[in-house]
Amino acid sequence: MTETLGGMRGGRARDSAPQPIAAILDWPALGLLARLAMAAPYAVSGIVKLLDFDGATAEAAGLGLGSPALVAAAVIVTQLGGSALFLTRRWCWLGAGLLAGFTVVATLIAHAFWTYEGIDRAHQTATFLEHLAIVGGFAAAAALVHRQRRGP
Repeated sequence: MTETLGGMRGGRARDSAPQPIAAILDWPALGLLARLAMAAPYAVSGIVKLLDFDGATAEAAGLGLGSPALVAAAVIVTQLGGSALFLTRRWCWLGAGLLAGFTVVATLIAHAFWTYEGIDRAHQTATFLEHLAIVGGFAAAAALVHRQRRGP
């Protein structure tokens, strides 16, 4: 039998999570709630940009991106569509990929720490690494949903 992300082999936990923690981890809705928490900033941002398209276009233009209206539209579609797909079990992998890819591109554009000096570089580096952690979270969530759909 293969090992899963949860540290299980052959149905036996290798860790010694206390019973209350194990009960929370076994709660069927936990995965959906975790995905909701991860998708919320993207969904809210997409809604805000949709309701203030001029502001979204100005934001894209402020980053020096060409065709700011097209970029703003693509961001909205990616954030809202990716969030919706990420919350499903069937298409979670696609939503995770869209949001992770968006996060990588946005982070490279908006948090290019190597172009800063001093304390600004430290702040940008921390933000860059935080976004990298979010990308890892999308990968972990998609892997867990995939494994749950496949069964033991």
